[in-house]
Amino acid sequence: MILLWLIIVLFAGGVVAWLAEGWNKDWPRWVSLFFLGISLIIVATLFGNPLPGDGFVTGNLTNESAWLVSFYWSWIPRFGINVQLGLDGLSLLMVGLTVFLGVVAVVSSWSEIDHRPGFFQFNLMWTLAGVVGVFVSLDLFLFFFFWEVMLIPMYLLIAVWGHEDRNYASMKFFLFTQISGMLMLVAILSLVFIHHDTTGVYTFNYFDLLGTQLSESVGFWLMLGFFIAFVVKLPGFPFHPWLADAHTQAPTAASVLLAGILLKTGAYGLIRFTVPLFPSAFVEIAPYAMALGTAGVIYGALLAFAQTDFKRLIAYSSVSHMGFVLIGIYAWNQYTLQGSVMQMIAHGFSTAALFMLAGAIQHRLHTREMTKMGGLWKEMPRMGAIALFFIIASLGMPGLGNFVGEFLVLMGTFQVNIPITVVAALGLITAAVYSLIAMQRTFQGQPTAEAAYPDGLQDYGARDISVMIMMMIGLLFLGLYPQPIFDIANPVLANLHTYTPHGSPAWLGSLL
Repeated sequence: MILLWLIIVLFAGGVVAWLAEGWNKDWPRWVSLFFLGISLIIVATLFGNPLPGDGFVTGNLTNESAWLVSFYWSWIPRFGINVQLGLDGLSLLMVGLTVFLGVVAVVSSWSEIDHRPGFFQFNLMWTLAGVVGVFVSLDLFLFFFFWEVMLIPMYLLIAVWGHEDRNYASMKFFLFTQISGMLMLVAILSLVFIHHDTTGVYTFNYFDLLGTQLSESVGFWLMLGFFIAFVVKLPGFPFHPWLADAHTQAPTAASVLLAGILLKTGAYGLIRFTVPLFPSAFVEIAPYAMALGTAGVIYGALLAFAQTDFKRLIAYSSVSHMGFVLIGIYAWNQYTLQGSVMQMIAHGFSTAALFMLAGAIQHRLHTREMTKMGGLWKEMPRMGAIALFFIIASLGMPGLGNFVGEFLVLMGTFQVNIPITVVAALGLITAAVYSLIAMQRTFQGQPTAEAAYPDGLQDYGARDISVMIMMMIGLLFLGLYPQPIFDIANPVLANLHTYTPHGSPAWLGSLL
């Protein structure tokens, strides 16, 4: 029941924040923080639950030993559709990241959003509710429902509160994600009908659909429907063109949600659904998926290097960093999967912080062009020091979480495909180049001839610094002592290999 309450709290928070606008325009953000505080308390209690011995089950959801918490309620029994929620170690980490970055998003929008702040907070909270629903749904109809719930309010966040080309960017985002989502819906319905033809029972139950007998060709095409939907959201090459425009035109809070959590729903979907439901098709597509991930690492880094718009540079760096996640999932061993999960969390912290910085700079200077900056450290030293930390984290400095994730992915991939590993490792070099150039152009040196800084630039205050410090501590914790994250995720990941045939890459055992 606690999972249902978590989702209800986020939905209700959005409605109350919208209503609060009619009383006082400052209230909606406080209302959002209040309901997010309740959500954080709920998530904290979930982290306090003892971890199960087996994190991934083949049977019914009632196998409580495999899940931290679960909830079942019959919704549309005639078609086998139920409200079926479950939380294991993997989804717990993603839900925790979602709620925390929800707080960061509200703080980042504190002084930026003046137009219809209540409706803004409504859409922000409903996006968070949809994402949490995606991470805990174990009924494929309910999963698709939440997949759509998080799409519509994010579209509105960009279309209503975005920048100069917001209409184009929001429509591009909507079309890419909606069309790919429709492909997934067709695949879900086809899988359900095939299962009905075999068993005579309609069901969207995830566990019932595991092991559905499919021919190789049918399994491949159904898998492709899921794969495209998730890789578009990841985003993976060549399905990434929506990302840079959406990030560039989105308000800061929407960029934080996009980079920090919405991209992670794609990776989560690949791990949770695509591989276990279609193990034979996984073996067939794995080399190509790894190649796409490697192309994304290099291509995203090169595009980031070519940018003069600070937000577009960060957006393309996300394509590069999430390429490591795609490689790790389809290299499919204990090291790469642990590395992918670690990269998802660390990227959520570092990239959300960088988008907060980009939004703060744009709010103060009214430009994103690095050619019109330079020497900002002298004007805003606290912001400069914070930016240096997160840029170093993003390029993969040892001792921080991003390094652990990328290192594990490369170490595990080396035992599966050496050429892929060598090429992907070049992404670490290019990341260092574009990251340090961005730091130099923005905060170091002297202001460029085009720079026209207003008098009295306001540096970061206590509110912004407090959330930045929390993300710094998170990255340091992930980099210096990642074992608790491994302990939470490992019961899930260590059992995923049972859903792949013997032809899949070798399982390398548990991380100790």
